[in-house]
Amino acid sequence: MRFALISLGCPKNQVDADVMCRRLLEVGHTTTADLSEADLILVNTCGFIESAKTEAIENILMACSYKEQNPNLKVVVTGCLAERYREEIHKEIPEVDGVVGLGSNDGIVTILERITHGEQLESYGAKTDLSLGGERVISTPAHYAYLKIAEGCDNRCYYCAIPSIRGKLRSRTVEDCVSEAKWLAAQGVKELILVAQDITAFGDDLKENAICRLLDELQQVEGIEWIRLLYAYPERITDEFIAAMVRNNKVLHYLDMPIQHSETRVLKSMNRKGDREVICDAVKRLRDAMPDITLRTTLIAGYPGETVKEFAAMQQFVREMQFDRLGCFAYSQEEGTVAATMENQIDDEVKAQRAESIMRIQTSIMAEKQAQKVGKVLRVLCDGQDEESGLYLCRSTADAPDIDGAVCVKSENPLYPGEFYEVLTEESDEYDLYAVLA
Repeated sequence: MRFALISLGCPKNQVDADVMCRRLLEVGHTTTADLSEADLILVNTCGFIESAKTEAIENILMACSYKEQNPNLKVVVTGCLAERYREEIHKEIPEVDGVVGLGSNDGIVTILERITHGEQLESYGAKTDLSLGGERVISTPAHYAYLKIAEGCDNRCYYCAIPSIRGKLRSRTVEDCVSEAKWLAAQGVKELILVAQDITAFGDDLKENAICRLLDELQQVEGIEWIRLLYAYPERITDEFIAAMVRNNKVLHYLDMPIQHSETRVLKSMNRKGDREVICDAVKRLRDAMPDITLRTTLIAGYPGETVKEFAAMQQFVREMQFDRLGCFAYSQEEGTVAATMENQIDDEVKAQRAESIMRIQTSIMAEKQAQKVGKVLRVLCDGQDEESGLYLCRSTADAPDIDGAVCVKSENPLYPGEFYEVLTEESDEYDLYAVLA
């Protein structure tokens, strides 16, 4: 069987897709990038917020449209949308042949065999049956990969549907994570990107504050040169965690720390565990220990009950904190969450305007910070070449793939993906740097 795989959403979801893909290849199926050639199209969906749901539905409908030229084509939906809207998908899109919940990913080979033999199928195993990792297809460029160290979340933020979709926190053991890191290194991976809903909660369910030990052990994995950390909650950023970042020189001075808001009343309304003081303290301690650290964060604008005064305070907070990277999103009213039932929901247009206002402030900050890097020599990792411009697309320690900008390098000599280079920056804009070999 030739199958095509469309995977949407976050890196954690991509890891799930890559594990499923390997299992299908192991039993003799083959992949195709051309949907018109596929016997089966697997759509691994995101269903976190409204825009993600819209994208998922568009891709499902697009996959089903290929049935017009190939009536025998099977379309199967997996991932978060499948887990969250199990009944609605078959009802609203009857062309779908199978809906597979997260807990049934491990059974994907048998499930697809049944579907290709004519069954229209729904399969929902327990969320705890979802594999947390393991050998897989590496769908990212070969020199970097995501290491999912935990699944689910116990934080219970009132705006978030993740606990209902992916369940409670389930951490892997340190030994299991290190074993996978060694396997990835053997495949040629040089940059390891740690992901979870909250990496600083890693090990809580195993009665161990394990993230520091994990960083110490990953430091010893031969072949891994960069270790990047995504999604650390400010109230869990301990002095011990910072010390582990400092003492392990493979751990990049880069941290994605989603704070969602600056104002304490709004944070409490979100059921966030920290407050403004906690956030500011975490930022100060990180910058004191690592003056060169790149801090990325996310904010939500227009949360229910957010006043004009509170929004203005968040604008000023953004100006004062000078985050290196920041994304602001209009609040999405997600069914099944506590926040969706709150009074004082804010008009969509106002929410969008507020988010855009924050991003205008941040764009100016980023442009200034980028300009400060002009004239400096940076160590970069090459991801490939832009065919149109001929520039080589590289990343510094400050740039996470698919999230941040690039260091665009002009070179008459070829640069190779997965190799490190020293470059001299000559120009900048809000997102990217432009450089030559040093």
